[in-house]
This record gives sequence, C-alpha cells and structure tokens, in this order.
Amino acid sequence: MHIVVCIKQVPDSAQIRVHPVTNTIMRQGVPAIINPFDLFALEEALRLKDRMGGRVTVLTMGPPQAEDALRKAVSFGVDDTILLTDRAFAGADTLATSYALAQTIRKIGEEHPVDLVFTGKQTIDGDTAQVGPGIAKRLGLQLLTYVSGIDAVDLQNREITVRRRAEGGVQVIRTRLPALITMLEGTNQIRYASMDDMFRAARFEVRKWNKDMAGIEDVGKIGLKGSPTVVSKVFAPKPKAVKAQIIGSGLDSQGMAAALVDTLFAQHPRLGKELQHASH
Repeated sequence: MHIVVCIKQVPDSAQIRVHPVTNTIMRQGVPAIINPFDLFALEEALRLKDRMGGRVTVLTMGPPQAEDALRKAVSFGVDDTILLTDRAFAGADTLATSYALAQTIRKIGEEHPVDLVFTGKQTIDGDTAQVGPGIAKRLGLQLLTYVSGIDAVDLQNREITVRRRAEGGVQVIRTRLPALITMLEGTNQIRYASMDDMFRAARFEVRKWNKDMAGIEDVGKIGLKGSPTVVSKVFAPKPKAVKAQIIGSGLDSQGMAAALVDTLFAQHPRLGKELQHASH
C-alpha cells in the first residue's frame, strides 16, 4: 500500500502580525510550522502503515525552506519526501495549488501506484478547505471529507470503510480505492519522533522537484497565471471599544433574568414595542 500525505508549512498563527500600512501579513521573523491539521492526516497514514505495511510519501509545495517541514515528517517515520519548489509556483491560490499537487501525485504514481491520499481538513493560513477536494477532483479519486476514523482497508477488494463527522451524528461510509481523505482535527495525536528517526531525518536527502520534474504541462495553470483569486485587502479586526457591563450582581437567577430583560429594553426601546406588537 502506498499513501501520499500532503502537508504545508505555514507561519505560526499565534505570532502573525498585519502591517498597519500595507495591510499585508508580516512573515518576517515569524517561525514556520507544519500546518497543525496536517499532523492528524500524517499520523493516521503512519498508523495505517504500522498495521498494514507499505510506504508513506509526504509531499509539500513551497520555497526551499519548506524542506524543514519534510525533515520533521521524516523524524516521525515516513519513507519518502518530495518538495515541489519552483519560482513558477509563486503566488498560487487554491486552484493552482491543487493542480500542481495533483500533477505531482500523478507523477509519483508512475513510480509507485498510489492507493490513498491524505490531507488535513484545512490550513490555518488560508482556512479554505479547498485543496484536498480539488486534488481529488483532478485525479478522479473518491473523496472522503471530515473523516474521524478509519475502520477497515481491504486491499484485495480495493475498498475502504471510514467514519465521517456529519451534522447530527457520524456516518459510516464504504467506498472504493484509490481515495482522498481529509482528516478531522482531534482524531489522533502525532507520535513522538524516535532518536533513530531524528538522526535519519538529519541526513535524509529530500527530493526536490521543479515544474518539469512534476510533469506540469501547462504553466498557465500554476502560480499567479493560474490563480484567478484576488485578495484585495487583509486586515486585523478592530478591538471593541465597548466595555463589559455588569448586570444583576448579587441577585438570584430570577432577579438576574429580570434585570437583564430590563436592561435590554432600556438599550433597545424598539424591541419592547415590536414584542408588544407581535403579541397582538
């Protein structure tokens, strides 16, 4: 079984700042990390490898420094890594990114046929949740989103059974392979890297592919040329100037409820009139 996991190196959201003049994200001096949602996908892929054998390949698209994220993945026990890096990919939106990754996975499949593709639910820097489904569509893979657990994988019959989080409950879905899975957060916990794997990661040779090695045939579909999305402005929300108001301090539950209603009616006079009109 061959599993490909797509990860992304992102700026640590806890330390992101927005430039006050240009309204753009200031990435200088902000540490880069593996997208936290992708770690759930990576761990689930490694657990499948532990149970069933096979190989796990981790793929990312980004600048040369994204190699650090791949070495981190190697320290967890993956078998192979590919860094898709080329100036032609710069400025890619989700449409261009999904095209580039899909073409790369297709190229990887020529070396070792791919049975499963894992991605995180979304990334913390874009929050669109579009790349995973975009890859599945381009490759014709069965798409399983918001997966909370994998119950069974039957390689002989080419089937997989998963649990998927849905509104009001959990769905149990069985479909055919190959498939793409977006893992839900909180479904597992990434393992600790062993000392042997950390040493292996330090000397591991990360494969770096440019657009030609990835089999990109139409450069009009990658980078800025292939990105119809336009971001007009990025801004930080303005802090609220209204301070919290203490209502009904020291009262019992009934007195507090009455005080809250009186305050609402005092602040919103039309509300009382509308309720009175509705009762008639």
